[in-house]
Amino acid sequence: MRLPRDRYNFDKNVEYHYGRFPPRSLDYARLFVPMGDARDALARYDQTLLGLHNSEFLLAPLRGQEAVVSSRMEGTISTIDEVLRYEADTDDDKGPADVRLETLEVSLYASALKRAQHSVEEGHPIGEHLMRSAHKHLLGVGRGATKQPGEYKTEQNYIGDDVRREVYFTPISPEQLAPAMGQLVEFINSDAYPPLLSVALAHVEFEALHPFNGGNGRIGRMLITLSLWKKGLISEPHFYISAFFEERKSEYIERMRQVSASEDWTGWCEFFLEAIAEQARQNLETAKLISDLYEEMKAVFRETLNSQWATVAQDFIFENPIFRNSRFTRRSGIPQATAMRLSRALAEAGLLMEIQSASGRRSALFAFEPLIRLVRS
Repeated sequence: MRLPRDRYNFDKNVEYHYGRFPPRSLDYARLFVPMGDARDALARYDQTLLGLHNSEFLLAPLRGQEAVVSSRMEGTISTIDEVLRYEADTDDDKGPADVRLETLEVSLYASALKRAQHSVEEGHPIGEHLMRSAHKHLLGVGRGATKQPGEYKTEQNYIGDDVRREVYFTPISPEQLAPAMGQLVEFINSDAYPPLLSVALAHVEFEALHPFNGGNGRIGRMLITLSLWKKGLISEPHFYISAFFEERKSEYIERMRQVSASEDWTGWCEFFLEAIAEQARQNLETAKLISDLYEEMKAVFRETLNSQWATVAQDFIFENPIFRNSRFTRRSGIPQATAMRLSRALAEAGLLMEIQSASGRRSALFAFEPLIRLVRS
């Protein structure tokens, strides 16, 4: 936030740690066990990803869930149902239905993350261009459009409580941001620290720099997924950590604050490694549930549809658990008349719930509730 200093209480304020990144030292004895736990939990999760039929479409709903939780941490409230319903309409002939700004903003996070993943997959480094591009997409529409999307801050920003009118942290000044961002990018792409510690230190440094006028938390958490993937800690870019940070939000903020207040880099790394280990276990559980549901539904779809297109229909529905018939016929690759028949058969069998009937040029809207139930938060 940007604010007039004379109207806020700065008694608890901590200033950015100028000249102290990267840290001079870490207590590796304290970090040895938590780093091993985090690495092992990530490896087990990654092994599950490798065994999935297609992790990109099976875990697509998890990207939506991450967008909901990460956005909620910054006060943007929507639900996975709203986001999936909005996305079902984004390429409909009549365009998206009426949508709350909050839902639009959450959907933009999910698409910004997907675009950034594609950029890294194409060989682009995790650098300032990627961060600016993701930020421009994230804040390009809605309330964020007034916060200079894709541009670094030009005025000092602060972190605190608007209601209590208290400031807890003052990030780096705009005048010193450019060289600090260059140093951060160099650090992200170096091998100076063990990979997990590198990701931990890069995250807290990005949040302390707070380079943009808004959306810093969402971009910072997005970079965690990309960095874990880029450093080879996960084989696919499907690791989402915001649920842990939301559950322990006060500690998350205070641990980052203490890096600047008392140079407690080791304490922050301990917390971050715990987050990785616990979230890997939770993500593993959800991924297994989705995979088990997919396997269970194979025979059900085959028997219900009695069609050579049964697997194609199932794959589409798992990637798009809320969809309109028009999108199904355009994007599944199934002939239009057949696709209409298949969706009708699934609805009659109770596998799909019709949440909006066809009206005029707008086709019926269906939901695959068994999958949505697994990713609701």
